[in-house]
Amino acid sequence: MAYSGRCACGQVTLAISGEPIGTRQCWCQQCRRIAAGGPTNNAIFRSESVAIAGALGAASWTAASGNRLVFHFCPECGTQVFAQSSARMHLRTVRLGMLNEPHGLRPEMAIWTEDAPDWAVIDPDLEQWPQQPPAPVMPPAL
Repeated sequence: MAYSGRCACGQVTLAISGEPIGTRQCWCQQCRRIAAGGPTNNAIFRSESVAIAGALGAASWTAASGNRLVFHFCPECGTQVFAQSSARMHLRTVRLGMLNEPHGLRPEMAIWTEDAPDWAVIDPDLEQWPQQPPAPVMPPAL
């Protein structure tokens, strides 16, 4: 399946060929800060399958894992586009809110649940990890 998306103002668009390697909801403190207190909801794709048009802004920090995490966003409207870890440059973590509906994707797991606030509602049907789970298993490239 192919996916497409755009930021809130339309200045940044993306086209994705291929299926995600995984989908996650992240409750880490950094994600909660950029998501107005809730989790980020993400789909992880091979970097080469994600084509982006338009100028991007970027911000980075050192994550709890010790890896450098870079978040890319539209500099005009601030929409989060994707994140990339220095440990996994072959992957792009695309924000589900960036994708055009209906995309049919939903988180399969919740990660960094130990950082979730006490009011958080985490779907009990999701696989849950108190911190960072192991790296996703990479299916063979098509």
